[in-house]
This record gives sequence, structure tokens and C-alpha cells, in this order.
Amino acid sequence: MAIQQTESRASGAYPTRFREAEARSRRLGVPLRLMGRVKAVDEDLMDRIGRAFGERDELAATLAEAMRTRAGQPGRVTMEQLRTALAGGIDAVPDAPEALASFFAEVSATPDWVDWDLLDEGALVARRLGQNAADVLTQLSLIGGYRFGGPSDLLVATGGLVGDSTRRRLGETQKWVVELTKPGSLRPPVAGGPGGEAWRLTLHVRVMHALVNHAFEPQWDSERWGLPINQADQASTLMLFDGVLIVGSRGLGVRVTRRESRALLHLWKYVGWLMGVDPTFLVDTEGERHRQAYHVLLAQADISEAGPQLARAIVDAQRERRYPGWPDALQAVRARYEQERLLSMLTTFLGPISMRELGLPLRPPWAHAYVWALNTVRYRLLARTTWGRAHLLAWGDRVSTRLLASYFRDEHQAVGDLP
Repeated sequence: MAIQQTESRASGAYPTRFREAEARSRRLGVPLRLMGRVKAVDEDLMDRIGRAFGERDELAATLAEAMRTRAGQPGRVTMEQLRTALAGGIDAVPDAPEALASFFAEVSATPDWVDWDLLDEGALVARRLGQNAADVLTQLSLIGGYRFGGPSDLLVATGGLVGDSTRRRLGETQKWVVELTKPGSLRPPVAGGPGGEAWRLTLHVRVMHALVNHAFEPQWDSERWGLPINQADQASTLMLFDGVLIVGSRGLGVRVTRRESRALLHLWKYVGWLMGVDPTFLVDTEGERHRQAYHVLLAQADISEAGPQLARAIVDAQRERRYPGWPDALQAVRARYEQERLLSMLTTFLGPISMRELGLPLRPPWAHAYVWALNTVRYRLLARTTWGRAHLLAWGDRVSTRLLASYFRDEHQAVGDLP
């Protein structure tokens, strides 16, 4: 395998970022290696990941190409046609161009492996996680992901999650995740009608990624990073939403059973499929997810200048939120508390070395301690009863409502416009 790897590198199959900080990644990935029961690096999987840096979501790329075709050219897809198809289904678009029709035909054909009962159960589990899900996805998934170059550099290049847009972009991500967990929201179109809101938003995000790829590929340093939005980074992002969510929640004292873990993974497996993630990276079991995640981690680059910039922007964005129920005179106090809580939990999740790499100040683990205590009561006592699970579900819904209100303030709650 070593010979094959050397030949692949020489032929330019991998970007230069591939495995360039492997010693660091091995240190960071010890928990994943243990949970995934990885005894030795699977070089075949590493090769697949390395090649995936140069692969895109071709179905959406074809649609993006048609959307960027000049007016009057055959096969052109207009933004209005896309919006109409997302809102009312492809049948609502008269004489739909081939690229648009092909895209919606594929995403509307639900794979045979989808188990709607299990998926709905995963959505309920996610809702019961409440504040824990928001904490893990912001701290361990999002900010933790800034420890590696590539996707973070693209975010800075596109203006995402930096400057004044940070609060709004965080709210848009939260809006999408909340919609994914609503009953029936991920259902595809039936009898020519529109799909559920989460189904529509997921495709909206997928097309947005394809348009970003189309715009940035000519100027992007693909030899260094791979394609702007590639299959390896898409797989990595999916792992941050499913496997890391499960592990991070457990790290906060939440009891996640094997059945609940399987349901959450199934929810995100379908979301990943809708997003155009290669089937290689769609899994059913937690062990397989951790095994893949460990290998994806080994493939990453070291931290870049973009990481600290993005991490600091999220910490600063806590001051821009509007906290429901708090009077104007105390908004600054609550914002300072949220910043300190965030830093405290980040210190526990990421550790001192990563905090210093991201340019963030260390804090004592007081937030993690009180969250663990609360979760012990919530998930190891209350969650064992029918009443307790209903209570957690109602609590999770209230948390989501407050979070969205705080990020969007008085603005319309929606995912960002297509570029």
C-alpha cells in the first residue's frame, strides 16, 4: 500500500494538504481511534479520502452550470425556476430544463434503505437533546473544525462566519438543524406536490454549495486544498453533525442508548444523501462512523490563519445576540455570561493546546460541571420515564425557539439566499 500511496501522490491524485499534519491528527484522534476500534490505518480508506478531495457533487454541479449559463442559451436554468421547483415541486415548472428535472428526479427518489420510523425517532432524539445539541454543534463541531485548514479558509474567502454576518450565519445553520427534527419535515414530494420544509432547505443548501464551487473553482488553490467544496470535506462535515454530536452529548453527561445512536445516524444518513455526500461515507453504525472519522482526521491539514479568525468571530457574536426575556439593561450581562460559558465549555472540549492554537483564552470548567450535573438528572433519571421524555421534548423545543430568536433578533428566520 505504501507504494500505491507514493504513486498516487506523485500523480497528483491528492492535494498537498492530505496527511500533512498526521502526527497532530493522531494525537487529536485518540478517542476516535478507541471508539472506532482502529488497530491499524486502512490505507485503502485513506486513498479513497485522498481522492475525494478532488471530487464534487456532480449532480448539483451540472445544475449549477446550467444556472450560470447565459440567458437565451439552451438548457439554462433560472433562479426563479429553481425557487419554484423548491417551493412547489418540479411539476410546478413548465417545460423544466433537463438539468433541473434530472436533479429533482434523483433527490425525489427515496433510497430503499430509508426507514421513516427510525428517521422520525432520530428526530425526536435530537429534539430531546435540547441545549446540548446546540452546545456540541457550535463548540465541538463548528469551532473544533476550525483547527484544520481548507474549509475554514473557504469560509473566510466567501465571507461566511466572519464580520457582521457571523450571528446571522449561525442562526441560519440553527434554523436548518431545527427544521430537520420537525415531524414530516424531511419527507420528499408526494403526487407532484412540494416536499417538507427541511427537505426543501437541505436541497437549498446543496445547490448553494454547488454555486459556490462553480464560482470559486477557477481561482481556488485546488492543488493545495482540493476542490472548494469536495466530497472529503462534505463527509467530514456530516461526521461533525452525527458522530461528533453523539460523542459530545455523552461528554456532557447525556445518556445516549445504542438505539438512539442508530436513529440519529439514520436521520443524518438520509440528510447526507440529500446533500450529495458520496455513499462511501454514509454509515449505519456508530463504530463505523468513528472509524471513518478517525481516518478523515488523519487526512487533514494543520490549522491555518483562518481558524483563529473564525473562532474569535463566534465568541464575539454572543454579544450581538438578543436574549429573549432579558431586559435591555441586562442584555450585556447575559452576553458576557454566554461568552464565558462558551469559553469554559470550549476549554473542556478542545483542551489547552487547541485553545491556544485558536487564540482563545482558557477558562475553568465550571460550565461543563453544572451542565453535567443537570444532564445526570435529565437523562439518567427523567428520561427513563414516559413523562420525563415528554418533558425533555418540550424543553428541547423551547430551547430551539429561544436560540432562533436570539440569533435572528427581529429578522426573518430563514436560510441564506442563493448566491
